[in-house]
Amino acid sequence: MARQQPAQQAPPVQRLRIRYAKRGRLRFASHRDFARAFERALRRAGVPMAYSSGFSPHPRISYANAAPTGAASEAEYLEIALVRECDPAAVRDALDASLPAGLDVLDAVPARAGALADRLTGSRWRIEVSGVDEETLRDAVTAFLAADEVAVERMMKSGLRRFDARGPVVALEVRDGVLDLLVEHGTPLVRPDDVVQALGRVRPGVPEGLSARATRLRQGTLRDGELADPLA
Repeated sequence: MARQQPAQQAPPVQRLRIRYAKRGRLRFASHRDFARAFERALRRAGVPMAYSSGFSPHPRISYANAAPTGAASEAEYLEIALVRECDPAAVRDALDASLPAGLDVLDAVPARAGALADRLTGSRWRIEVSGVDEETLRDAVTAFLAADEVAVERMMKSGLRRFDARGPVVALEVRDGVLDLLVEHGTPLVRPDDVVQALGRVRPGVPEGLSARATRLRQGTLRDGELADPLA
């Protein structure tokens, strides 16, 4: 007997791009944890989601460049597809009310042409470090910026990988003992912990296991050392 074909889902009529934050203890939520919480929030908020066709339909959500587990962020982005037109502000408020405190929906706008991921080519990070004095930290930043390449290692799904942490860094400064990092996105993405590891490689006084707490402040299209708002 031939297998019955699944029903075709209604096509999307609207796409919304959403900016959200990970704050406080919720910075330790993994991307998978957030995805589950967000799908539950969509159901509770009554958002008219478009679903994929097939035997296992799932809501049409496109995630883009999520921050690593343990990092806070004021600039996470995703896109959702809807089966009817909705007021973006109403969707924003309903989703924010349906998510736990610390996962906060900040903005929602109609999607423009092109892929959301193509608008996310750089990030600005605030990195709070402890266990090293400011003078030593400044010396490490100076040595890092003067280097042509600083190799670091990170365990990935495919195993231990070695890559350059210097090339993608557009700017790095110390301000009141806090690192201000502007980095261009590439493959692999250079993360705040990679840069902290690199500082330990170029300055012996900075331990490679330096304690650091990172917050992504902005994310967007990198042009001439500035980040353009990806929702603009």
